[in-house]
Amino acid sequence: MFARTVRMQLKPNSVPEFTLTVEREIIPLLRKQQGFKDEITFVPSDGKEAVGISLWDQKEQAEAYQRGAYPDVLKALAKVVEGTPQVQTSEVSNSTFHKIAAR
Repeated sequence: MFARTVRMQLKPNSVPEFTLTVEREIIPLLRKQQGFKDEITFVPSDGKEAVGISLWDQKEQAEAYQRGAYPDVLKALAKVVEGTPQVQTSEVSNSTFHKIAAR
């Protein structure tokens, strides 16, 4: 399993709109992507940033999403995000939810 972690700075007072955008626009788009498994988003209580972690069956599928649909995600988030989100990719080593054990 493969993960994409996206860190972004939120515009002031945009947490409710961010949450709705993720729910109504981004998650439906992700569900259409081959290999997509799950999306988890976090917003600290100060509401200044957000972190999204998407889980994928394979690295190649996450990379295809990056090249294909991710620009549409950036457009949808432009109304609530300041600057360019930072993306980090990694192999998933453990997950109780997805029953993954360390190799």
